[in-house]
Amino acid sequence: MSHPTIITLPSRRFFSAFHHYVTSSNTSAHTIPRTSSVSPRYQQHPPQNNIPSPSRAFASTTSTPSSPPPSSPVARTHYSLFPKTVPDGPPPKGAFDISSSQLKKEFLQLQALAHPDRHYGADKQKAEGTSALINEAYKTLQDPLRRAQYLLSLRGIDIAEDERAKTDDMELLEEVMEVRSLIEGAEEERELEETRQRNEKRMEESVKVLDDAFKRDNLEEAKAEAVRLRYWTNIKESLDSWEKGKPVVLIH
Repeated sequence: MSHPTIITLPSRRFFSAFHHYVTSSNTSAHTIPRTSSVSPRYQQHPPQNNIPSPSRAFASTTSTPSSPPPSSPVARTHYSLFPKTVPDGPPPKGAFDISSSQLKKEFLQLQALAHPDRHYGADKQKAEGTSALINEAYKTLQDPLRRAQYLLSLRGIDIAEDERAKTDDMELLEEVMEVRSLIEGAEEERELEETRQRNEKRMEESVKVLDDAFKRDNLEEAKAEAVRLRYWTNIKESLDSWEKGKPVVLIH
């Protein structure tokens, strides 16, 4: 027997707040700094993958509606969805580094509110879309490389798809090729434990460099380090999927 189409009060509050935020031209969401490095298309139109603020879109079903946000037309970002984890928003005001445990905790809380099984009828379809937005934001923010690429894309710099976004650092390239040889030449996975630990330290250092670069709003430095991090991330993926005799394909 199918469920009747019932729109409960919690659903109404949930999606009323969500719809108000998405359709409103004025919002108190986090601001993306506007600098000369931003391309015209980003100045005129926020990126399409921006998402709403949970402070209104995911308000408690037992709370009373809050007053409308002050008028301040700004771009909405993935950071807007996680005010507990990143209360200061994206860099340069907020930090680049993010607590993965806190982010996951807030993500689970948001998904519990937006889960389609908690809603009926048209609200169920809306919940499915909302859940997808939360998932995309979480996947982006929880991964340092994707997070760096996302932040740069908000400023008109695309290194995720730009084949020209490579490095001419010969020392780095030599180190990468050396690690590649070690991975391919290993007879047993335990032989790669030291290589794995060294690569984890490289990635941690890259996050520190990115945090500092974004804090100073130095986009060129952030772009260069994001390219470096892409190499280390690729090595990590090769180590995680290691099989004896399996060739290592490093995507630059």
